[in-house]
Amino acid sequence: MTYDETVRARRDRDRGRRNRSGGDRSRPGRSRPGRNRRDRNRRDRNRRDRNRHDLGQVALEYLGFIPILILVAMAGVQIGLIAYTAQQAGTAARAGARAASIEESAQDGCANAISDWLSVDCPATEGGDEVTVTATVQIPSIVPGWDFGDAHKTATMPLDH
Repeated sequence: MTYDETVRARRDRDRGRRNRSGGDRSRPGRSRPGRNRRDRNRRDRNRRDRNRHDLGQVALEYLGFIPILILVAMAGVQIGLIAYTAQQAGTAARAGARAASIEESAQDGCANAISDWLSVDCPATEGGDEVTVTATVQIPSIVPGWDFGDAHKTATMPLDH
């Protein structure tokens, strides 16, 4: 059977007619033209109706996921603040030791070296021909009530008189 004959036979079968061989190849329930299209439209409509009801479920699932997403974002920001505070404590300790080595105030050197919104405490201890400064910076928290403690960093420099 050639391609054209196959196409004609399928078309005749779908229309419910007898094919060239004389046998009726149409299946039961498919003898009326257009029935497939009507069934397909009904199935598509049912599928659309089901999908329309699912739209609300997606919104509820998203609303349930938002608190978890916010917690993960806040944890990321808090970890960044902890790392930033530790870096600022190291900078403050070095600057305070540098200031104390030339007989200036270690506390002023520490306070001038870090961001204004951070508080720092920098006691200096002299021992022989060097000075040691320990910077203590309070770690800020974005969640009220949570305390992450302090960041401590120490720097030692030789006295430069």
